[in-house]
Amino acid sequence: MSALTVGVVGKGGVGKTTIAGLIARTYVERGARVIAIDTDSNPNLGLSLGLSLADTEAIPVLPRSVFFGSAGTSAESLVTEYGRPTPAGPTLLSAIRVNEAGAGCTCGGHATVRGMLAGALTDVDVTLVDMEAGLEHLSRSGGTLAYADVLVVVCEPTRKSVLTATRTRDLAEELGIPHVVAVGNKSQGSEDVGFFKAALSSNGLALAAIVPYDPEIASADRAGAGAIDIVPRSLGVEIERLLDVLDDMVASSPSLKR
Repeated sequence: MSALTVGVVGKGGVGKTTIAGLIARTYVERGARVIAIDTDSNPNLGLSLGLSLADTEAIPVLPRSVFFGSAGTSAESLVTEYGRPTPAGPTLLSAIRVNEAGAGCTCGGHATVRGMLAGALTDVDVTLVDMEAGLEHLSRSGGTLAYADVLVVVCEPTRKSVLTATRTRDLAEELGIPHVVAVGNKSQGSEDVGFFKAALSSNGLALAAIVPYDPEIASADRAGAGAIDIVPRSLGVEIERLLDVLDDMVASSPSLKR
């Protein structure tokens, strides 16, 4: 498969990190080498990839504002030094962590991730970036995901979530991200399915998959287990559907941004 950079974004509470973990895991199951980058200041992607809380918190944070280039650091060296294997298969990097009040701006961490995405990582099929909730990372000044090939916007069946997705799509277009797709999450029946289809379509957003709400996932989360520990078939089918859409986008693109 061609190298692919996927950014996963969404309003707080929509299940973005769970979906990001499932995407990364499923790509590994398809035979891809995956690098997963957690840019949340309260990083939890490791839990969704099967790590314990202690192991997730022990992952070293990428240095801020790294200089990349022939005389600087390479993206591969950062993966080697700061990346950690996970039970789900992807290699996990932690870009940002806020441990104390008044710790300062996280812009440097976002700059490091942007620099890594700007250059091709060798021997990597998929680079997945789980973004912090909000829109700052898509601003022109930050532009953390400026080098992403596809943006996956996770929504829940609420009007506010769809509005956030629409704003995200608009910013992604300004940054020049080639593809933006939406994933409806936490669907609990035909009413939610209808809402996703109508609301996203009316706002010009392509709906790639509708992931059903599953109480087992919620129970696993409360018990401290990650998405790797239990993936109901209904969720797996929709994640596979999403990956098929992403792969079709790559196949139809004459050249990726990288």
